Amino acid sequence: MIEWFRGRYGQVSDMDRAISRRIAKLPPSPMDTVLKALSTAANKGVLWFAIAAVLAIRKGTTRRAARRGVLAIAGTSFTANAVMKPLLPRRRPAASELPAYQTIDNPPTSSSFPSGHAASAAAFTTALWLESPKLGMAVAPVAAAVAYSRVHVGVHWPSDVVAGAAVGTGVALATRRWWPVRRRDEALARPHDDAPSLPGGKGLLIVANRASGDPDHDPVQEIADALPDAIVLPTSKDQSIEEQLASEIGDRDGAVRAIGVAGGDGTVAAAAAVAGEHRLPLVVVPAGTLNHFARDVGVYDLQEAVDASQAGEAVVVDLGVVEVDPGAEGEPHRRYFVNTASLGCYPDLVRLREKWQDRWGKWPAFAAALWVTLRRAEPVRVRVDGKEQRLWVLFVGNGPYHPRGMVPAWRPQLDSGLLDIRYLRADRRFSRLRAFTALALGALGHSRTYLHREAATLDVELVDGHGILATDGEVREEAGRFRFRVADAPIAVYRRDEHNWPDRDRPHHAR
Repeated sequence: MIEWFRGRYGQVSDMDRAISRRIAKLPPSPMDTVLKALSTAANKGVLWFAIAAVLAIRKGTTRRAARRGVLAIAGTSFTANAVMKPLLPRRRPAASELPAYQTIDNPPTSSSFPSGHAASAAAFTTALWLESPKLGMAVAPVAAAVAYSRVHVGVHWPSDVVAGAAVGTGVALATRRWWPVRRRDEALARPHDDAPSLPGGKGLLIVANRASGDPDHDPVQEIADALPDAIVLPTSKDQSIEEQLASEIGDRDGAVRAIGVAGGDGTVAAAAAVAGEHRLPLVVVPAGTLNHFARDVGVYDLQEAVDASQAGEAVVVDLGVVEVDPGAEGEPHRRYFVNTASLGCYPDLVRLREKWQDRWGKWPAFAAALWVTLRRAEPVRVRVDGKEQRLWVLFVGNGPYHPRGMVPAWRPQLDSGLLDIRYLRADRRFSRLRAFTALALGALGHSRTYLHREAATLDVELVDGHGILATDGEVREEAGRFRFRVADAPIAVYRRDEHNWPDRDRPHHAR
């Protein structure tokens, strides 16, 4: 076996020398200067970080690609430079065998195997390709040129470059274990064929929350300009959104054909509740800070909401319901949610993640937020469907979230009729450390401290008194019992059908 390995290594070395000699015989050309500059620009990943900074300016796919690229480079640099180079030392090509016009100043002296430049180039390009194949293909020629330049300037053997590219590609692909790739920006949902078209907003009653999102932006006038025939209501301090909308619907005597809402997810949930109770379709204008629901639906700005409502195109979307203190005398109080509901420390975790994610990225921010939150948290004793448990956090999603067995990040479908139920157990030794370790290893779904299932209903009773319910990121109320379920009837939410867009009119996220 050893002799076989030595023979193969000798063949590779002979091939390396043959290729390097042929490159050394190339006549001088302007490409020598270009390749030397490119090779130097990629030192310590500077070239890739610069490209990532440019890509990160624009939200959406390009920013996600930039973050994944930086993460892949970090993992690749550690693997290639801190692990493989010390373990597999190899002498670099002799500079004396190259013509002066090909060599670079201050060539590196560390182990030649593998090429860190080629590894970073492949890692960054593969990471971009995972998020956007077009971006990956655009950067691939530059990455290939950087990898080749290391042989051209005589600081690496060809096999070093091939090995480095393999390492970088593998690390970039491995990021999917911790950070799954979202293939579609909007979730799937079956079409709703009976949504009325609302030209100019005629028949639309829309409430706009001026307190949501950017404090310097007033959505009321913008909506009035875009939908001149709509009835636009600013939110009131004296009435809840539900009361405002219900009152206007009653006063208009059948003239309201659809409900609209501009604001964050909490505002959207309130309007969605009214839409569900009155069997009216919903127009969503993203005007909050994060707009999770609007992004899942596939509405990214006011113009898309206008286009969908004028075309009369909508999809079927489930509503989540929480019955507060069910079984008590009288009708139980209901809370509706469009994204998530939770008990325990989950609201604190979300606040910290949202505070840090713009600076660090979603997954590193979540890991840091989980660590900080679990260190501060106190376990909660609950009965879940009649079985007593001690939990750190209980998460209920309006529909199954992905990835399964990991941190919930997005919904692939909006009309499944199911709840996504996840919780971290506190009744096992070192449960917090075990949960965090499993998250760091990408194995949370295999941890016994983490439970995940899907169901149509969930009954929860607080054993030691009352607990605080949060829905759609907002703390709502305190009670002792909760029943979570999917609303009996879904609602229609306006969304353009991608197949009906001319390609030139299609927004960037749908291309």
